[in-house]
Amino acid sequence: MKPLLVLACLVMAPLLSGASSAPHEALVRPVEYTVDGREYVDLELVLAVDVSSSIDEVEARRQREGHVAALADPEVISAIQGGGYGRIAVIYLEWADGDFQRVVAPWTVIATEADARIFAASLATAPFISGRRTAIGAAINSSITLIEDNAYEGIRQVIDLSGDGPQNSGASLSEARSRAEAALITINGLPIQSERQSPFRPSVSIDVADYFEKQVIAGPGAFISPTNEHEDFVDALTRKLIIEIAGLDPVQFLRRG
Repeated sequence: MKPLLVLACLVMAPLLSGASSAPHEALVRPVEYTVDGREYVDLELVLAVDVSSSIDEVEARRQREGHVAALADPEVISAIQGGGYGRIAVIYLEWADGDFQRVVAPWTVIATEADARIFAASLATAPFISGRRTAIGAAINSSITLIEDNAYEGIRQVIDLSGDGPQNSGASLSEARSRAEAALITINGLPIQSERQSPFRPSVSIDVADYFEKQVIAGPGAFISPTNEHEDFVDALTRKLIIEIAGLDPVQFLRRG
């Protein structure tokens, strides 16, 4: 588990009464992003996206494009720049079966719209590979490992998991949630309600939002931001990212929206 970080004060007052009368600007130190080989950010964010058999290539591409559009949204960039460090670290993971967790875009620091476009380029050039089943527990375990093994130190760590169905294979979901909670990692959900059926999904239609709320999300301030058939995916994701990045109260923010 990564240690909790405390933001250091960036403005130092003179320690002696006879200190130099240099201009105020000279007393402001630039933020040191890298300390002891680790890079400090406000948030470490894993975008964990379902590409099981119920998600076709068109929908998977739409999800990638939706994440890029949301990350480049002016309100999202403003939320990023409003943090103590003004930057977040993001990675894009596609998942399906118990042994299918694939990094599509590696850890990237985003502080500006230009950074978001660099991240977008990684997504745009990666080929699409579909899985079969829905192993949410395995996706969470893989996301936790990606956070624990990276080169960043975030004030907060979040797994942003999107999907359109319940777990039907792979590692225990409850154990994966417990592992995240023990590491103080928040799991938020973007449940996508779909009317389509697949042989690898339960034959009975379920309320995906209810399932995610009761069985998937976990950790400090966890919440869901439901969306229907990918139509309002970008709007739902944008709201979700603003909450995660700025550390807002999801109940108050979503009610206001």
